[in-house]
Amino acid sequence: MIEIKHLNKTFQTAAGPIVALDDISLTIRDGEIFGIIGLSGAGKSTLVRCINLLERPTSGQVILDGKDLMQLSKKELLKTRQNIGMIFQGFNLLEQRNVLRNVCFPLEIAGMPKEKAVRRAMELLQLVGLEDRTESFPSQLSGGQKQRVAIARALATEPKYLLCDEATSALDPNTTRSILELIKKINRELGVTVIVITHEMRVIDQICDRVAVIDNSRIAEFGSVSQVFSNPQSQIAKELVLPDAARDPLPTQGGRKVRLVFCGGSPHLPVISNLSIDCQAPVNILFADSKELEGKTVGQMLLELPRDERQAEKVMEWLHGHREAFEIDFREEG
Repeated sequence: MIEIKHLNKTFQTAAGPIVALDDISLTIRDGEIFGIIGLSGAGKSTLVRCINLLERPTSGQVILDGKDLMQLSKKELLKTRQNIGMIFQGFNLLEQRNVLRNVCFPLEIAGMPKEKAVRRAMELLQLVGLEDRTESFPSQLSGGQKQRVAIARALATEPKYLLCDEATSALDPNTTRSILELIKKINRELGVTVIVITHEMRVIDQICDRVAVIDNSRIAEFGSVSQVFSNPQSQIAKELVLPDAARDPLPTQGGRKVRLVFCGGSPHLPVISNLSIDCQAPVNILFADSKELEGKTVGQMLLELPRDERQAEKVMEWLHGHREAFEIDFREEG
C-alpha cells in the first residue's frame, strides 16, 4: 500500500517560490489501478515523481508498505525503488541498445547474471507481445511497440508498483486502447498495483478503479470512477468529465433544459423512450454521453423540455416519479 500524507513540494526559482503540490494526502490500495487526473500544470507529474522520490518533497510523507521513503538512506532508497517501475510518455528507451538489451538494462544495474537476465527479459517480451522483435532497435519500432518495450523494462525487477506518467499521450486511440488492455492484464495476472497519471478522462474510465482529481496543486476530489463520472462535485472535475457540448449547449428555441446524471442504473433500460411514450410529449436530446462501468450506467444527458409548460411539467413529474428506479439525479437549467 502507498500512503501519501500531507505532501508538499515547492520549487525555488529566480522569480520566487512555485508551489507544485499543496498538502496532498492519498491512500493507494494494493492491487488496484488508481488514476490521477488533471490539466497541464496541475501538479500530477510532480506528484508521481514524488512517489518514488525522483523529486524529493519539501515536506510530508510517502509511506511504501510501512516504510517512510523520506527517512531511508540512499542505499535503502535505491533498494526500495526496485519495487517501483515507471513508464513515461516519451518511452525513454536507450537508442543504442536493441529491444532485448533495453529490457535487460535494469537487471544489469541490479547485478543479475547475464543468462538469468536474458531469460527474464524474454519472459517479459513474450508478455507484452514482442518476443519476435528482440534484435530490433527503438528507431525501428512504432510508438506502441516502444511503449511495450518500456513496460517490459519497467517490470524487469518484478516491481510491486507501476507508475504510468502520461504513458498513452503520444499514442493514437487504437494503440492507446491496446496499451491500456496490456496494463490491465499486468494488473490482473501479476498483481501489480498501477498508478496512472493522465489528463484524459477516457483513459481513466477504461482502466481505473478509483481516481483523484488534482487542480492547482491540490486534490479537488477523489472516489470511485463511477462516482466521479456520474456526479462530479468540483468545478475542475465537471470540466474534465462533461464535454463542452454538455456544459455549454448551443442555444435553441425550445423550453427548459434538464440534465440527467446517470448514477449507476441498469444499462438496458430505455429511459427516454419510456418517457416519450408515457408522457406523449416531445423531448429533445441536446447531448448524451453515457457508458457502462462495472455493469452500471454512468454519464449524463441534456434534455430540452417542451415549450408548452403543461407538457414540461408532465415530463418533470415523470422524471421525478422514476428517479429512484433509474438512479438519476436532476439538475434544472435555464
